[in-house]
Amino acid sequence: QVQLVESGGGLVQAGESLRLSCAASGSIFSINAMGWYRQAYEKQRELVASITSGGSTNYADSVKGRFTISRDNAKNTVYLQMNGLKPEDTAVYYCNANIARYTGSGYHRGDYWGQGTQVTVSS
Repeated sequence: QVQLVESGGGLVQAGESLRLSCAASGSIFSINAMGWYRQAYEKQRELVASITSGGSTNYADSVKGRFTISRDNAKNTVYLQMNGLKPEDTAVYYCNANIARYTGSGYHRGDYWGQGTQVTVSS
């Protein structure tokens, strides 16, 4: 099986920084795109940032210039560096990855999610 484990959330004041990490483990053949989503209270989950296996990135307009997504393919890990945090960034942040995992007869590709990590920014 495949697991995504996130870390790095917490409580910070406005203007401060946090770095989230998400490590994929298990019977992994390959990983395509990886990304971070967030869900604030009573709001829909939204894409924050994504990165392809080749390193191309995409950001939500609300975080451009403040957040940076990166990945270490050797470690199957994706990071989200969040600078200049604002109270409106408060949410549960989820890691997502498109992963091909080994099966008994080949491999199967699917989307996997982490358990989520809380980020709270006080004003």
